[in-house]
Amino acid sequence: MSSVTTAVILAAGMGTRMKSRLPKAMQRLGNRPMISHLIETAEKVVDQIVVVIGPDMEQLARVVTPHKTVVQSERLGTGHAAKIGLDAIQEGRAIILYADNPLLTQKTMQHLLAAHTQETSLALLGMTPNTPGHYGRLITNKEGGVTRIVEFKDASEEEKQITLCNAGMMCADVKHLKEWLGKITPNNAQNEYYLTDIVQLAAQQGRVSCVEGSENELAGINSRTELAIAENRLQERLRQHAMEQGVTLVDPSSIYLSTDTVLASDVTIEPNVFIGPNVTLHEGCTIRAFSHLEGCTVHSGAIIGPYARLRPGAICESESHVGNFVELKNATLGRGSKANHLSYLGDAKIGEYSNIGAGSITCNYDGVFKHQTTIGSRCFVGSNSIMVAPVQIGNDALTAAGSVITQSVPAEALAFGRARQTNKMGQGLALKQALKKKKEQG
Repeated sequence: MSSVTTAVILAAGMGTRMKSRLPKAMQRLGNRPMISHLIETAEKVVDQIVVVIGPDMEQLARVVTPHKTVVQSERLGTGHAAKIGLDAIQEGRAIILYADNPLLTQKTMQHLLAAHTQETSLALLGMTPNTPGHYGRLITNKEGGVTRIVEFKDASEEEKQITLCNAGMMCADVKHLKEWLGKITPNNAQNEYYLTDIVQLAAQQGRVSCVEGSENELAGINSRTELAIAENRLQERLRQHAMEQGVTLVDPSSIYLSTDTVLASDVTIEPNVFIGPNVTLHEGCTIRAFSHLEGCTVHSGAIIGPYARLRPGAICESESHVGNFVELKNATLGRGSKANHLSYLGDAKIGEYSNIGAGSITCNYDGVFKHQTTIGSRCFVGSNSIMVAPVQIGNDALTAAGSVITQSVPAEALAFGRARQTNKMGQGLALKQALKKKKEQG
């Protein structure tokens, strides 16, 4: 038996029940295409990967790069797709996988490979779901070997009562798979070449073993409803792993994680937090309730939220604070610095121990280009300051509340950028009386 193992992933399906322009394998799960989950798992187990895609699926081909892709020009069934994938392989053994089984674990995949031995012609995965529904049924003999698989549409009423169902994935020698696939015919209700038909042929040559796994990881995804169910299962897996690594999730079921979220120990995440792609949370930081993070890094001891938004490029250094209704985009908030209320800081670099007053804004976009705002260390930016980039505020400087800062502020300076106030004595009362009279007159 050759030591080379290849995963052939069948990903040509459009997923018509998804009602989407995207191929089924491109539907997102945990903030990335579902096929990416399966590829990441397979890369830990097999030597090489071949992905069978449909025509006009260039986007899918880019996602699975650098792995080889082959095109199934005509969708004539899973047996036909597997044959096309196997044509790209010369020797060894192959494990055939489905792109719509993204929650398959490394452990189960290894169990499937281990079940394929010299005494076993074919090993496959099965499950006993709570509701067998339209899954194909596994027909077994007295010794527990599988003799054939019958698709639900072709099953008799007696066969439909069987609870052991086909999960789709299987493993065998490449030469045997090619031999069996060359013999199957499209004599079924769908007029397609069923991959499952090779089981009966394999059983004639030797034992067909079944590795039974959990429905939670083996159930296929063919609709938006099943996609949502899979998302819930994935989130449960991610949350459990996070807590095992020393992360406090105050209300786990209300917290959304991404598959690439990096969480250190002693991170605390409060309820109703959404964490998008490419987020790293360092030891001891706190993410308060109703915050939204993506593409950002939060360092040790920082406090984010509640109701904060960190967009891509945001970096919150140690002990910094981002408060309610504050948004950072492509901005660094230095060690110990604070932006606690109602501010937008975009394309900005803020030094250590500075304070950004409520309602302050960096005006970073002129309609064509983005510009940088640099705020030094130990600065105090007064409430409602508007900093029109490009502009710099030096160390230990202060801007008066309500200022529009259009020029750089030297270190240690106090900057006023607002119109002089004028008080017109008695005019306030006169105006109120005039408005009241006008209202009474209708």
